[in-house]
Amino acid sequence: MSIELLLALPVMLPLGGAAVTLLLRHHARVQLWLTILTLVAILTVALAMGYYVTQEGVLVLQIGNWTPQLGIVLVADRLTALMLVVSSFVTLAVLVYSSAQAVSEQSGRTPLAIYHPTYLALVAGVSMAFLAGDLFNLYVGFEVLLAASYVLLTLGGSASRIRAATMYVIVSLLSSIIFLSAIAAVYAATGTVNLAELAVRLDGLEPGTRMMLELMLLVAFAIKAAIFPLSAWLPDSYPTAPAPVTAVFAGLLTKVGIYAILRLETLLFPASQIQNLLLAAAGLSLFIGILGAVAQTDLKRVLSFTLVSHMGYMLFGIGMSTQLGMGATIYYVAHHITVQSTLFLGAGLIETRGGTTNLIKLGGLAKLAPLIAILFFIPAMNLAGIPPFSGFIGKVGLIEAGIQYNLASGWILIAISVLTSLLTLYAIAKIWNRAFWQEPSEEIVQRDVRIPKVMTGATAAMIGFSLLLTVLAGPIMTYSNEAAASVLERVPYVSSVLGDDAADALVYKISEDGQRVEDR
Repeated sequence: MSIELLLALPVMLPLGGAAVTLLLRHHARVQLWLTILTLVAILTVALAMGYYVTQEGVLVLQIGNWTPQLGIVLVADRLTALMLVVSSFVTLAVLVYSSAQAVSEQSGRTPLAIYHPTYLALVAGVSMAFLAGDLFNLYVGFEVLLAASYVLLTLGGSASRIRAATMYVIVSLLSSIIFLSAIAAVYAATGTVNLAELAVRLDGLEPGTRMMLELMLLVAFAIKAAIFPLSAWLPDSYPTAPAPVTAVFAGLLTKVGIYAILRLETLLFPASQIQNLLLAAAGLSLFIGILGAVAQTDLKRVLSFTLVSHMGYMLFGIGMSTQLGMGATIYYVAHHITVQSTLFLGAGLIETRGGTTNLIKLGGLAKLAPLIAILFFIPAMNLAGIPPFSGFIGKVGLIEAGIQYNLASGWILIAISVLTSLLTLYAIAKIWNRAFWQEPSEEIVQRDVRIPKVMTGATAAMIGFSLLLTVLAGPIMTYSNEAAASVLERVPYVSSVLGDDAADALVYKISEDGQRVEDR
């Protein structure tokens, strides 16, 4: 088998699995094991892909042997491989967790049989978005994962979930319309939607046209990534879904938007004129998001607002457009996918044991459920950036990049990021005090609920993965910096997709603009 065919498997395996599990809708256990085997296979493929791109460079698959300008192109570099490895592990762990929880809460309105096919369709959409070598198939990936997310968000059919899903659908459709309009505008201006070819052609457009196209794409991706002020939909949408669904949404879906922004600002619009706008959005996301978290009294809403806030850390690194900042961002994305998902799984454990996520009604879980306390405490400290966890390492990397950036905007963002970290610790302390230390109600004391070992085991596995990011921080950060160098350089990506002639044309344009060119 040609090594390039690996690129098709993260998309084809879950789509095929979704079709088969739908046919097996009356055999729940077979559905479950087939879904687990599919996700294990995707994780294996992602690891193999990561090894290959590390050794050999960018991997390209031209579907049907069509030329890149006409056909579908799937592309994987170091960044893509890392995102696939982290996302495939998280989706596997969450699926195992959900196997012990009635995700549809036994509601007759929404059959549990559709959960596994829809979940695999979501995985296919995420993989497609990471691998897409052109804007239209990036759009297709987004639409597949969004269509699946509409179903997952309404599992159970309760009034609160339908209401939250309605807002989610409206906002998602708005961002999709903006994205599709931007694709049409890009094609009208350049005659292509292939990312590698756009890297060459966009440089030749008038500055005003380039900025308009960049802003249209940025708005579409910023809505999907929940960047302030386009983030108001998230805290109302995510907390109503079942814990496993919320864990996947919080960990992955917003990061697909960040991934798209990263590609946008490196491959298509390097040295952008809107860097200060990105940094301003990063600062506002950090500060406004964490203020919202501090004000909440529901555990899931606190975590949802911290999600909005911490998107600002990633946008901070992208906005600086330096290798150090981009490398720290890539590391922080991998960290945050894992930790945020783990915290929502922990919230699910708390809700199962305590019967609620309202912090005012909870209490005494440190004594009543010490294992849950440990499983929540570790990722919570990681999110707050307490040393030596990966959250601390990622934030230090971003601060170091901000110091090296050495502009007023960088120093302001450093101050805001430190303040946000302290307020995150305060929000976590409030959760801990109310849910674990304050006196429990008689109802919680008498509530006799046994937490399935599968749920605690899956959460522990996620914690283990996050600790692996800490223990292996040196090599992973080195890998992230190499990935950052690759996406900033652009030439290896273009050369792998279009050939050396197109890469030479890009080098010539970069040289004309006085930008950095490395000896290839």
